[in-house]
Amino acid sequence: MDFDVTAAEAYSQPFPVAIDVESIVARNIIKRALVVGPIIVAAAWLLTDTTGALSAAIGVGIVVANFLIAGWILSGAAKVSMQTYHVAALFGFFLRMGFIALSMFTVAWIFEVDRVAMGVAAIAAFLALLTLEASAMLRGERKDLEWS
Repeated sequence: MDFDVTAAEAYSQPFPVAIDVESIVARNIIKRALVVGPIIVAAAWLLTDTTGALSAAIGVGIVVANFLIAGWILSGAAKVSMQTYHVAALFGFFLRMGFIALSMFTVAWIFEVDRVAMGVAAIAAFLALLTLEASAMLRGERKDLEWS
């Protein structure tokens, strides 16, 4: 890395790390979703019925798709520049929250679903998966992602 550049020049260049950290994190979240998802769906089935369980599965699937899209967008933006990365992180978050809402409204409009079960499952899955990944990072379980 060239240390004779200004901060503005360095900020406008691609991130100097060759690994796609965001894509790896998104794939790790999907692995965790294979455990968390069935638990959420089973809880919805116990608390409601089969329609609630299917609706919860749809909610979990939408959240998993959101994390995949996030990893893809942020990995691509990091290859352009740090400015692009930060713009993608900020505006991408709001766009992905809109994607979740639009997807859920579309599913509820087309199919007969339990809207409460789908919404609660999506929120629970989002928070559970994000918390599990963050705690794994804080405990240092992800040594393959160390780039510093």
